[in-house]
Amino acid sequence: MQNRVNLIFKRIYLQKEAERRERVAAFLRNAGLSLEADCEIAVCAEWQGEVVGCGAIAGNVLKSIAVSPALQGEGLSLKLLTELLTLAYELNRSELFLFTKPENRQLFSGAGFWPIAQAGELVVLMENSSERLSRYCRQLALYRQPGKTIGAIVMNANPFTLGHRYLVEQAAARCDWLHLFVVKEDASFFSYTDRWALIEQGIAGIDNVTLHPGSAYLISRATFPGYFLKEKGVVDDCHSQIDLQLFREHLAPALGITHRFVGNEPFCPLTRAYNQRMHNILSAPNSHSPAIEVVELPRMEKLGAPVSASRVRKLYAERDWQAIRALVPGGTLAFLQHLAAEHTETV
Repeated sequence: MQNRVNLIFKRIYLQKEAERRERVAAFLRNAGLSLEADCEIAVCAEWQGEVVGCGAIAGNVLKSIAVSPALQGEGLSLKLLTELLTLAYELNRSELFLFTKPENRQLFSGAGFWPIAQAGELVVLMENSSERLSRYCRQLALYRQPGKTIGAIVMNANPFTLGHRYLVEQAAARCDWLHLFVVKEDASFFSYTDRWALIEQGIAGIDNVTLHPGSAYLISRATFPGYFLKEKGVVDDCHSQIDLQLFREHLAPALGITHRFVGNEPFCPLTRAYNQRMHNILSAPNSHSPAIEVVELPRMEKLGAPVSASRVRKLYAERDWQAIRALVPGGTLAFLQHLAAEHTETV
């Protein structure tokens, strides 16, 4: 391409600039990609007023990187990546992940990214470290416990309910030891700090459980962004495959996990589909790692319906304390009432 020195790189703040966001989205659609809802800032390369390349950042994830076919082989992908890395470092985000198509794997490997999981020929997840994942798994292994049946639960608890307590009790009763992971992303109604505190308080008295902080390798914006858009009807099959592959091939072996427990899903078709995906990926024969048995447990029912965090959030919005009291432990009730009082004082 001639005059490529005249390329102009621009940052677009996607939540504030609707018209420019649509230009980016249209360019990506033509490239067979989408501009996902969690993308915060895009970096666009323009030539003669036209978008010829772009990439975006969402949290600590670089994604939606595409270059016009006319410029492929001109080094624009690496220029875009350099611009995105500069942006990430300005935002103090140094531990980075990158989603790309498998055919771009070699290109980004040359720029300091290493592949850690891949969903067929659709997408590969890379990170800018050759040993961060293995270091995390070595840290997990310090909490390994003896026994033949070692269980795991991954919990968001937004907020913690009696249903969550029931799931942990039932799983722990079937295991020699249970590892409980808390989803770390602050992308839920309640903060990670508050959710952690409510879970820690809510599981008191169940002795064979280790409570683990969440990580970027387990239901995070890096591994599974669609999880946080479930209420908008978005669960990406590729991302769920990436997330479950990391769990099976890296996290579970570090702790000797043999079983993963989930509550059954009578209402939400997206969660039900994810549970089925979990069966398919964790339980299937695999030469890379041992199979993990997925156990779906019936949900606790109260007031004629299954207990769920979404139900509690709805009741919280209505300030229906009598109904909430039947669905949550005392610690969660006290927290919600305190939060509501604080909100009332600041309005």
